[in-house]
Amino acid sequence: MTQESQDPLTSSLSHVTEGVDGPRARMVDVSHKHETHREATARAIVEFPEGLLGGILREGGPKGPVLEVARIAGVGAAKQTGLLIPLCHPLGLDGVDVEIRQVDENRLEVLCTAVCTGRTGVEMEAMTGASVAALTLYDMTKALSKGITIQRVELLAKSGGKSGPWKREG
Repeated sequence: MTQESQDPLTSSLSHVTEGVDGPRARMVDVSHKHETHREATARAIVEFPEGLLGGILREGGPKGPVLEVARIAGVGAAKQTGLLIPLCHPLGLDGVDVEIRQVDENRLEVLCTAVCTGRTGVEMEAMTGASVAALTLYDMTKALSKGITIQRVELLAKSGGKSGPWKREG
């Protein structure tokens, strides 16, 4: 297919190329990019029904050490992002840290920071780590209430690469 006949939308999308039968997904070739230090932090909020979180933090959950299991799950998930998200590059992470802290009497904040020296960013690794840690908090406590919710999975900050640093306002 010639450049003139390509769909302008698909030609501007990095992970879409024009195939014989129309647009198709592809993993971008990053071999030409320089390796840089990359870091990203993401957050997920887990909200518990009124009065439930305090007991979990004091006494633990029905399946054991809730916070520690969620922390380990988040680290493991960040390391597996390239297998979970179809067009993500598998990255050799240099570090992953998952922190879980109480925001108020009913909410926990999960923060996941991923770091590597590479050719592509670690935003998806940080977001996957935060998401899976939050899902694990739900799994570890769902016997106490099905009303637990996971909210606002979001990137907070990233650095490195061609686009440079970015930070969520507020």
